[in-house]
Amino acid sequence: MDLCRLTVVYAGRKLCDMFPCGKEEVDQAIQSAHAAYLKWSKMAGMERSRVMLEAARIIRERRDNIAKLEVINNGKSITEAQVDIDVSWQTIEYYAGMAGTLAGQHIQLPGGSFAYTRREPLGVCVGIGAWNYPFQVAVWKSAPALACGNAMVFKPSPFTPVTAVILAEIYKEAGVPDGLFNVVQGGAETGALLCNHPNVAKVSFTGSVPTGKKVMEMSAKTVKQVTLELGGKSPLIIFKDCELDNAVKGALMANFLTQGQVCCNGTRVYVQREILPKFLEEVVRKTKTIRIGDPLLETTRMGALITKQQLDKVLGFVSQAKKEGAKVLCGGDAFTPDDPKLKGGYFMSPCVLDNCRDDMTCVKEEIFGPVMSVLPFDTEEEVLMRANNTTFGLASGVFTRDISRAHRVAENLQAGTCFINNYNISPVEVPFGGYKQSGFGKENGQVTIEYYSQLKTVVVEMGDVDDYFNN
Repeated sequence: MDLCRLTVVYAGRKLCDMFPCGKEEVDQAIQSAHAAYLKWSKMAGMERSRVMLEAARIIRERRDNIAKLEVINNGKSITEAQVDIDVSWQTIEYYAGMAGTLAGQHIQLPGGSFAYTRREPLGVCVGIGAWNYPFQVAVWKSAPALACGNAMVFKPSPFTPVTAVILAEIYKEAGVPDGLFNVVQGGAETGALLCNHPNVAKVSFTGSVPTGKKVMEMSAKTVKQVTLELGGKSPLIIFKDCELDNAVKGALMANFLTQGQVCCNGTRVYVQREILPKFLEEVVRKTKTIRIGDPLLETTRMGALITKQQLDKVLGFVSQAKKEGAKVLCGGDAFTPDDPKLKGGYFMSPCVLDNCRDDMTCVKEEIFGPVMSVLPFDTEEEVLMRANNTTFGLASGVFTRDISRAHRVAENLQAGTCFINNYNISPVEVPFGGYKQSGFGKENGQVTIEYYSQLKTVVVEMGDVDDYFNN
């Protein structure tokens, strides 16, 4: 079996050696999860809730330490990582609260007969995580799964293998049955073993569109349920009547969190022509002040990209944009911090591109880096047509003081989420998921319970069976 070497992304130093799991390890993980599922699924919802609340408590108490590990795991700033860990324990608390409320329905039938429904778990679910939110994504998938009585085998990205293991240790410490949340390490081959396994009931995947299509294809062979949270090229529409300072801050939130490596980022920023010069002046001024450097420092606002390959890819998009006629107003270069310990890291200065057109590569394709493409527009009808002219549909946003326009635009944007006068706000109570090739199914919110459970109908006859064949 090949050894997979991983590096600390903010310093270019080796983090650990990791052996990817093969068929034997995957079989063992699924068998162990199934045995745990048989115990966990028979527990009352309130019993599961108590264990999950204990897991949330442990995460809350160890928040700063887990956040530090997440920085080393991923390269994002410590301030962002702390928010991710807070969101994680809140997610487990939220679904712990729902575990005891799962119930069916009673339906009265003629003659005193009746039917009822049972909301039952699926069995062993597989979660396949992304490297931009390693701990948080593992929780987003496991918390509703466990609340419904399922077990989960989770595969983190091979670029960020560490913190999912920490989560597994916390679940075990909180009191879940051994094997209920198992972690398997590896890349595409390990993922394929999980998706093709006959004893897996569901796959929840977060990642790119091409990989999502492969996950769907493999899962279809055994008719597994699938949730796909895939890529995006989301539009952010800024009307001339907006509160400009809020719109500028919203554009930064929509483009530069986690070094721009966020699937729902609003990277196509459409600005009404009358305010374009002022918007560009302000957004460039604020972008230039973003503090890049050691992500473990609380003053840092942008850490390192995940790998050198990703950094080179993003820089290539900027180079291609310039060739196609875009103008770089700031950033777009590799960045070397002053600290000599960080000289091997994969840092980049955040970039704002002007003079963009809808047919440019930087406007059509997901870059997954700190690159904002700004485009002018004139009318609401025009910008909606342009905003929807994409195969993606994960998120969208609008800044305006006109309440009627805000809701009208939200209705007409073809995306799973629309932010009004803010961006990238994702509380656990709110469902998150895409339209079109950005995927299907939801994470977070009450509705996610439906994606980790199945409904059984039980029909009860209280009288005699009709003698249909002898009349």
